[in-house]
Amino acid sequence: MYPKAIVGVPSDRREYGPHPFHMVGEKYLRALFETADVLPLMTPALADKVDIDELLARFDGIFLTGSYSNIEPHHYGGEPSEEGTLHDPHRDAVTLPLTKRALEEGVPLLAVCRGFQELNVALGGTLHQKVQEVPGYNNHLENKDDPLDVQYGPSHSVSLPENGLLYALLGSDTAMVNSLHEQGVAKLADGVTVEAVADDGLIEAFRVDDVPGFALAVQWHPEWKATENEFSKVIFRAFGDACRERAKRRQV
Repeated sequence: MYPKAIVGVPSDRREYGPHPFHMVGEKYLRALFETADVLPLMTPALADKVDIDELLARFDGIFLTGSYSNIEPHHYGGEPSEEGTLHDPHRDAVTLPLTKRALEEGVPLLAVCRGFQELNVALGGTLHQKVQEVPGYNNHLENKDDPLDVQYGPSHSVSLPENGLLYALLGSDTAMVNSLHEQGVAKLADGVTVEAVADDGLIEAFRVDDVPGFALAVQWHPEWKATENEFSKVIFRAFGDACRERAKRRQV
């Protein structure tokens, strides 16, 4: 038996009082443990201390989580954010270069919500900062007054192209997903293929073309109660399988 594949999970950096903390939501770690069957290890958002090549040499996969923070708009040529917008420049400084190197090295990559947006930006794409204010798009935000099970419950359908990875994994051309995001794709990066589209036309998933490893990004939150959702299970299992394949090659 091989040991579990090791997946790096870049942390958010938040300040509580005078002290900065590096943190990852438990729901992401549980989904990786319980559904992908891998060992997640949090990595600090310390760009001046973290050697990206050293990290990738030790990891069998990279998982980019969601977050309450938004990517700083200067990374994609966007207008300055509204006052009060939560940013995490320390995370940006790690995840944006990390994603590009992971793709080059063939390290399996799964990105959700903010991670989906990070991957698009890292590859040269741009973002709407407030999708709900863009003509033609629906409101994709959750109602924070609702119970969590409602906030993270199915919200809208997505269409899955028949030539796509998600279609192959699920065996269906449609799926219901949750929706808890304000930012969204404005310009999709070059060199990627759309994997899911919302009913208002917003791109909700893509895969990266012509890279040696698994590389998938989804805008929704498949980690929420992942063991109870078939679509979430097939996504995390496929990622876990790709990580295990890399682990076997590393351990030979």
